[in-house]
Amino acid sequence: MTDTSQNGRRAAPTLEAVAAEAGVSKSTVSRVINGSNQVSPDAAAAVEAAIERLNYVPNRAARSLVNSRTMAIALVVPEDTTRFFGDPYFAAIMQGIARGLETSDYVLTLQLTSPSHPSTKTIRYLTGGNVDGAFVISHHSGDHFLTELGTSLPVVFGGRPLRTGPGSSYFVDVDNAAAAATGTKHLVDLGRRRIAILAGPVNMPAGVDRTSGWREALNEAGLDPKRIAHGDFSHASGAAAMRELLEQHPDLDAVFVASDLMAMGALTVLRDRGIAVPDDVAVVGFDDSPAAVAGPIQLTTVHQPSQEMGYAMASMMLDLLGGKPVEHARILPTHLVVRDSA
Repeated sequence: MTDTSQNGRRAAPTLEAVAAEAGVSKSTVSRVINGSNQVSPDAAAAVEAAIERLNYVPNRAARSLVNSRTMAIALVVPEDTTRFFGDPYFAAIMQGIARGLETSDYVLTLQLTSPSHPSTKTIRYLTGGNVDGAFVISHHSGDHFLTELGTSLPVVFGGRPLRTGPGSSYFVDVDNAAAAATGTKHLVDLGRRRIAILAGPVNMPAGVDRTSGWREALNEAGLDPKRIAHGDFSHASGAAAMRELLEQHPDLDAVFVASDLMAMGALTVLRDRGIAVPDDVAVVGFDDSPAAVAGPIQLTTVHQPSQEMGYAMASMMLDLLGGKPVEHARILPTHLVVRDSA
C-alpha cells in the first residue's frame, strides 16, 4: 500500500525506508549519505541503489548538523540593484556558478552590498556561521573587508583583487590588460591614429587593467594615449563618457570601450551626432555579451568567457571546501570577435 501524508499526497521516502529497502541499519544509510568510508562497498552499493529506487532526497538540515556545515555559499556583489540586474555580465557569471554547483549539495545565497563597504548586517551574516564560503564579484578597491574575509571562510573572487590580503588569494579572471591591448591593436591595424578609450572605474581591477592595455598598445604604436573618459560599465555612463570625449577630442577616429554596455551608450551618442560607425569612428567593446548584437550596429568586441569564469569559480570553491589542493589563480583565454563597428 502506498504511504501517503494527511493531505493525500505521497509522502517523501524516509531514512528508515531506505534502510529497509537496502537491508541495512539507519546508521549505515547515514554514513553513506555523509560520505563516510567506514562502510563496506557492498553495503554502500545497496544503499545507493535503494536511494535511486525510492528517489530519496537527504535532509539538508540534518546533514549540515552532522557535518557542521550550512551547505550554503554566499554570492557577494558590491553593486546596487540597478547595475546587478541590468548588466548581462552578472547573469552570465551567475549561470556559470549555478551550473558548477548543480551536482553538489550547496545552495547559493545572494548578498548585494554597497560598492564602498558592506553593511553591518552583511558582515554579521558572512562571519556568523551562516555560509561555508563566499564568491565575490565586481569588487572595488574600498572593499577592505571582502579582501580580508578569507581569514574567516573560503573566498573565491571573480576578477583579480586590487588590494591583496590574506583572504584575497583565490580568483578566476582573464588577462584584462592583454585583452584590451588586442582590441586596441585591432583599431591601430585598421589605420586609426586618434584612438580614445571609454575606461572603466579606477577603483576596480578590470577598469585599471583594461586602461593599462589600451595605453600599452598605443605607446607601442607610437600614438598618444591622451583621449580618455571614465564610466562605471553601465549604458548611461558610456553615453555620458562619449559625449565628454567628443567635446574634448572632436578629432578622434576610434574608441576602445571597456564594456559592451558602455559601448552601446557610446553608439547611441555617435548616431545622434550623425557620426558614422565605423566610417568616421570605429568602436571596439569588451565582454561579447548579448548587448553586442542587440543594436542596429553589430559590435566588434573582446570575448571574455563569463559563464566559464563562473563555472571555474564554483569548481575552485568546491575544491577548497573539499580540502583539495587549489591553484590560487586561474586565468581564462580571451579573443577578439570582429563585427560591423570595427
